[in-house]
Amino acid sequence: MDNFFVLLLSGFIIGVLGTLIGAGGGFILVPALILTHHYLSPEIITAISMALVACNAISGSVAYARSGRIDYKTGVVFALFTIPGSILGVLTTQYIPRFAFKMFFGLLLILLAVLLFFKKRKLKQEIFQPGSAPKGWKSHTITDKNGETYSYAYNQTKGIVISIIVGYLSPVLGIGGGIIHVPALVQLLHFPVMIATATSHFILAIMSVVSVMVHAAKGNYNDPYVLRMVTGLSIGAIGGAQLGAYLSHKIRSNIIVRILAICLGLVGIRILSGVFVR
Repeated sequence: MDNFFVLLLSGFIIGVLGTLIGAGGGFILVPALILTHHYLSPEIITAISMALVACNAISGSVAYARSGRIDYKTGVVFALFTIPGSILGVLTTQYIPRFAFKMFFGLLLILLAVLLFFKKRKLKQEIFQPGSAPKGWKSHTITDKNGETYSYAYNQTKGIVISIIVGYLSPVLGIGGGIIHVPALVQLLHFPVMIATATSHFILAIMSVVSVMVHAAKGNYNDPYVLRMVTGLSIGAIGGAQLGAYLSHKIRSNIIVRILAICLGLVGIRILSGVFVR
């Protein structure tokens, strides 16, 4: 992954997949770096990943904004509550041992994969309509540029708690948070999948930029080798994010959920196999 063309291509592919499922791409880059650059510390791995995630999320958010599927009101509220955790998360990475980093990362991905894969059919039955939502829930209706209308309701307090947790875990693991936020928005807050992926990307754009600023302040991008990796991967991710957002209009929601679950499981298994098999 040290060749600049390979960095660009890798960033592009990660950008496509990350934007397609609203996850930012960090869940692909982090295990790739763990496996190919084992000498890098968890702090540097997460710093590189968060830079790519930020570029991917910003580019993807622009594309999703054009589609009209971002829930801005919800996104701004949730993003604000991720910021304190994202700052603390960056400061925590320097204290994480490599073994613990790999173990926790692998187990978390497998757990999320199982939950998402086996509950995906139930998701369609749990989208609360504004008129039938429990008292105190927020109700929203969004019509995208294609004229498709999405009506749903959610528990904002639960969403804020989730955002605080995601804000901390995202920079700690270097995965951006979309890989956690999308399943949470869909399963726990009953968002339509298309709105969840777009809104998650918007939240991720704000949160990841804060994490990158903290990493930069700590000097984690000062090494020319690290900066070169960040540059190549990020440029590729910007282009890939545009294609990913475009493809999201062409692929059905249940396919996106299935892709997310399978990717989570495979990556988690690969990480754990690298821990126990030498």
